[in-house]
Amino acid sequence: MSAPEPRKLAVFISFSGTGGVERMVLNLLPDIVNAGVKVDLLAIERYPTPELKKLGDYGVRRIDLNVRHSSLAVPALMRYLRTSRPAALLAAKDRAIRAAVVARKLSGERERVRLVGRLGTHLSAALERKPAPLRWFRTGPMRLIYQGVDCVVANSEGVAEDTRRLTQLPDERVIVIRNPVVTPALDVLAQEPVMHPWFHTGAPPVILGAGRLTVQKDFPTLIRAFARVRVRRPCRLVILGQGGLRSELEALVQSLGVGDDVWMPGHVTNPYAFMAKAAVFALSSAWEGSPNVLTEALAVGTPSVATDCPSGPREILRGGEFGRLVPVGDAAALADAILATLDRPLPGPVLRQAVAEYSCHVSARRYLEALHLI
Repeated sequence: MSAPEPRKLAVFISFSGTGGVERMVLNLLPDIVNAGVKVDLLAIERYPTPELKKLGDYGVRRIDLNVRHSSLAVPALMRYLRTSRPAALLAAKDRAIRAAVVARKLSGERERVRLVGRLGTHLSAALERKPAPLRWFRTGPMRLIYQGVDCVVANSEGVAEDTRRLTQLPDERVIVIRNPVVTPALDVLAQEPVMHPWFHTGAPPVILGAGRLTVQKDFPTLIRAFARVRVRRPCRLVILGQGGLRSELEALVQSLGVGDDVWMPGHVTNPYAFMAKAAVFALSSAWEGSPNVLTEALAVGTPSVATDCPSGPREILRGGEFGRLVPVGDAAALADAILATLDRPLPGPVLRQAVAEYSCHVSARRYLEALHLI
């Protein structure tokens, strides 16, 4: 039987849109290819993800497993491992990790293919509001299944601690690698103009939020905080993103009487231009893994505030050194933090340096080390 092909990586991941995991792959894989590693992307796409086509320009080979859910991918993934024989397999998200463990074992390649899982969500916090049987179904089997993973990468210390507790893996098998957020293109995109008049010189300051319009992001708290800020000084609120709670958020805006000063444009192609021109970026999430939008805001030099949710904001803002932290769901505290930041913003160069560890180059090297490809 032939040996695994040296310096060949398979990446198994399920995409559900254009969220943090999708951007992680888009930012990470070009640097891995540039390091001389061949990459096969085994992507399950629930919705079309046109951004992934760009990876072909870097030499990433896309392989269709012809399934629409990670749990159904075991047979196809098993065949791939037997025929393509990569040196390492990176599986992102819990369900993909579970399928990868089973497929590697059934393929007979466990001793030859190193398996690294990547988790980007604080699972305990994400499931806190779910019924107890569902919480057990998601987390109970992890203690057994994750014994079949050589290493788990978490994107924050909070996610790492939660993963160790849920899986009972030893400390050395759960490591932290920061998200590859800061890319060479970020500054270029940040300098593009925003044509909306609210972002013109001399206009009232803009407070910016960004993310899917879901319970997790808790935009009602941000909107209520903005209403408090607006009473004390002229300002405007822009929330980038789309999602199922849009109508509820619009109703809240109207009920608070701030409709003339709130704009929700939905998904925008270049959010970084908006970030760079906002006076304050505000993260109001109830839970996170490591929020990319907060890192991106600092990377373009925008003063930021965030809820002290599990997990990520406290680490990114270094305990409040680079941006104020407030309790989850506390609109009054968030309003006070926004006002204080408007009055005394930190300099852009200081904020950019705070997230230097989130560079795509640094992250790619750390992943290659974890995968034993360097």
